[in-house]
Amino acid sequence: MMVRVPARKPGSAWPLLACGVLALWPVGSRIHDAATDPLREAAARGAVVEWRAEIRERPRPVRSAGFGGMPAGVGSVVMTAEVGAGSDVLLIAPVDQWSRLLPGQVVSVRGTLAPATSGELVVALVRVRDPPRAVGPPPAWESVADSLRKGLRKASGVLDPESAGLLPAVVVGDKDGLSPTVVDEFRAGGLSHLLAVSGANLTVVCVAILLLLRLLRFGARSAAAGAMAGLVGFVVLAGPEPSVLRAGVMGAVGLLALAIGRERSAVPALGTATIVLVTVDPGMATALGFVLSVLATGALVLLVPRWADALTRRRVPRGVAEALAVPAAAYVITAPVVAGVHGQLSLVAILANLVAAPVVAPATVLGVLAAVVMPVWPWLAELLVRLAGPELDWVIAVGRFAADVPGATVGWPDGWWGGLLLAALVGGVALAWRSRRGRSLVTLGLVAVLVVVIPVRVLAPGWPPPGWAVVACDVGQGDAVVLATAEPGRAVVVDVGPEAGPVDDCLDRLGVDRVPAVILSHLHADHVGGLAGVLGGRSVGAVAVGAGRAPEWAWRQVRRAAAGAGVPVTELNAGKRLSWPGLDIEVLAANGKERTDDESGSAINNTSLVLRAATRAGRVLLTGDIELAAQADLLASDVDVSADVVKVPHHGSRTTSPQFLDAVGARVALVSVGAGNRYGHPSPRTVTALRDKGTRIVRTDTDGDSAVLPGPTARSRGSPGKR
Repeated sequence: MMVRVPARKPGSAWPLLACGVLALWPVGSRIHDAATDPLREAAARGAVVEWRAEIRERPRPVRSAGFGGMPAGVGSVVMTAEVGAGSDVLLIAPVDQWSRLLPGQVVSVRGTLAPATSGELVVALVRVRDPPRAVGPPPAWESVADSLRKGLRKASGVLDPESAGLLPAVVVGDKDGLSPTVVDEFRAGGLSHLLAVSGANLTVVCVAILLLLRLLRFGARSAAAGAMAGLVGFVVLAGPEPSVLRAGVMGAVGLLALAIGRERSAVPALGTATIVLVTVDPGMATALGFVLSVLATGALVLLVPRWADALTRRRVPRGVAEALAVPAAAYVITAPVVAGVHGQLSLVAILANLVAAPVVAPATVLGVLAAVVMPVWPWLAELLVRLAGPELDWVIAVGRFAADVPGATVGWPDGWWGGLLLAALVGGVALAWRSRRGRSLVTLGLVAVLVVVIPVRVLAPGWPPPGWAVVACDVGQGDAVVLATAEPGRAVVVDVGPEAGPVDDCLDRLGVDRVPAVILSHLHADHVGGLAGVLGGRSVGAVAVGAGRAPEWAWRQVRRAAAGAGVPVTELNAGKRLSWPGLDIEVLAANGKERTDDESGSAINNTSLVLRAATRAGRVLLTGDIELAAQADLLASDVDVSADVVKVPHHGSRTTSPQFLDAVGARVALVSVGAGNRYGHPSPRTVTALRDKGTRIVRTDTDGDSAVLPGPTARSRGSPGKR
């Protein structure tokens, strides 16, 4: 049902403007109080504090990619809490026990203060190590809502893992069980807004209730009252997130207008909702979800009716016109904010949303019904979830396809200037479109973009370069190296990075669908965590490991992933030779001696398999994470380590000896490292040693995926910010 915006009389916006000006007083006062809060000074000193704190929001999990002996996963949670005389702090706490807290609970907190970002309403960070003490009871309505959310998660377990994680996210914004791969794909495809509760969710729920009550012959006011009750219940179920509260207040004002016969009050309703919520909680003004939600709702109210009418006048069927106008308007109005925050633009977002939108509404309704009936009739909840399964599978498929489109995203300047630049560009196009000459210029510009960008970025993207022999994948802080065979689409993978998504994407870009062997140099998280990304959707011959079996959790994870894919696990020893057309690999070292009590991880690093591959680009030395001791052992053993290309040990850390680099004598050095990592990799000393030898250095943190070609020469795809 399209919202019609009436023509407004001159001056009708003055009351709304006056309310906005009056709202500046409490907002400004709150900002001043936060800026001058005494806790900021205590945080600068790193003071240890103990408080009674009231939890303000549901704990949000913080996912770690994993590194060394620490597995990937959720290790901590963050949540806002109120302490003292109304000061807001951000708690960073262990996931155990803290993740079970609910908004409104009061707990005793002991932790160490750290400075918060200046200009924010949160005045300090609190790093907590101990479990919460003297935990008070949560509000009754929060307990009920939490029980319903848990019931929905349990009922979703009848679906495949990805769909089971997506349903709670689509319905109530619960992303705890959502696959990181799906999150990345939705972001690239422009579907990430589906993972946050917004006005769209409330609209679906309220419209469903209104239609049901009108079918039962309830009057307009009674139907509006029933929808209002459903709205309140949904807000409680989803939780008091900024976008949920904004949508709730907006919906309440809109339903009130419907009940009194003024359906055309959408614009004042949006303004009223925004002003009231920012006045009550100024922090919402800086919440990305809240900003996007307000902008998207404004687009639906102001742009969609006009655009749909324009398309209808051009003989486009009304339903099709509205379906086209909604995602287009939402994307155009929110694109500057998204580009400024993420530094990229999705070129497929409008089409992806158009294709996914028809199934989102039924999936949302079925999910809400499942959550409501789960405590009474679990079998009915599971049936409703199964009915939502095909819709969720479709949305995942759309997001995956959109993310895989070559050139689906383009880099854009981030920050304020990037957002303002795109906003100015959108505004300029809108102004030009008002005149016939301007429309001609805009059309010519679009044609030029299609003629230039599509052939360059899509039809001939230039990656991978012809004749590539080796590619160091950009997988963040970890290793993943691909060795080409003479058969197109067939390659050996050495290490798989910390997460499944990046290595999967890298192999897709290379067109690799057959992997005769996945070789894991050692069992640290940043080398084995992405194994599922290689095994999924490809023909894999075997997973090969060295003699090391520590850490135990990683060994169990590798065996479990391989068994799930039906792939055997085999062990490699020194002297072993592996051959495929166009590729030979020799195991130079496979030290299985390890100490499980070594907290630094050096002992496990030194068990890394050391491989030398004969490729079309020459000899390539793959060193895993070997450190000084293992490097010295290799040199003392008189093993020939000379090579044309070297994968620098341990991400270029300072534990690489110049003598070892001298013995290798490589002309090209690959440094697989994550951008902005907290370990200081690569070490300036190692980089300087390589440069002094005249070695060409290629880094995945600055260059992205990096290929080695015959010569040897190197060519990089470019980091995300450079593409």
